[in-house]
Amino acid sequence: MAVARVTKVTSSSTKSFQDAVDSGLTRAAETLRGITGLVVIDQKAKVVSGKITEYRATIEITFVLD
Repeated sequence: MAVARVTKVTSSSTKSFQDAVDSGLTRAAETLRGITGLVVIDQKAKVVSGKITEYRATIEITFVLD
């Protein structure tokens, strides 16, 4: 029987929401083993002078415990 844990990560990018998600996953993978999936919980953007300057994504990453 496997036991999994979920952790929440928030990351940002100046390029896109997808890049923010990818950055969060890449960073999490540096310290977490056994990642099996993720869910995008929230997407937000910082707007300055009517233009998006930063994309932010909050994700939940699932990983199996050793």
